[in-house]
Amino acid sequence: MALYALGDPHLSLTVEKPMDVFGGAWEGYVDKLKRGLSVLTPEDTLVLCGDLSWGMDLPEAREDFAFLDSFPGRKYLIKGNHDYWWTTAAKMEKFFQQEGFSTFQLLHNNCRFYGDTALCGTRGWSFDEEEEGDRKVFDRELIRLETSLKAAGDAEKICFLHYPPFRAGRAEGEFVELMERYGVRTCCYGHLHGDAQRMALTGEHGGIRYILVAADAVGFSPVMILP
Repeated sequence: MALYALGDPHLSLTVEKPMDVFGGAWEGYVDKLKRGLSVLTPEDTLVLCGDLSWGMDLPEAREDFAFLDSFPGRKYLIKGNHDYWWTTAAKMEKFFQQEGFSTFQLLHNNCRFYGDTALCGTRGWSFDEEEEGDRKVFDRELIRLETSLKAAGDAEKICFLHYPPFRAGRAEGEFVELMERYGVRTCCYGHLHGDAQRMALTGEHGGIRYILVAADAVGFSPVMILP
């Protein structure tokens, strides 16, 4: 029994948008994901930190979900900025039920539990302070994260985001302040690729352990967070 996290698989088994075109770590990435996800057992839990499928809607993403569902263990899904298929919770849960995808649950405006540990999270956001629309999205994501953290009560909390919760590789900003206020001890995030990973904040800062789990940063293998 173990808790894992992995972000940004960017699957495109139906749509013509394979990540192999970027070369480097992305060459043969679906086979790498198969090998990486093969560590999962039925007792494990995997949090998928966004950018799961390039499908534009749920039917287009179906084969990508079938791929992920084929591996054992429970999987909690967080929305990424490229998850255009994401719709209402009711529609997604109905789709998963109709297709027989039994391993998925949403981590969105709620929290889930791994034993006594609360798993909290949301997409997050990056923003240009001069863009009013981005600021509104950013503030909405802060509210969603606080809703998730409040739902956890007094339990030990691990936070999962798609976007990095900091600015310019420094442990500061509203998301960091919120996690510190609620006593979060570990934060996993994705989104950063290629040269942007040089800005990644990892290790312990301000009492929070930060872990970058973007697939190309971790060899397309889920990162064990708790045994």
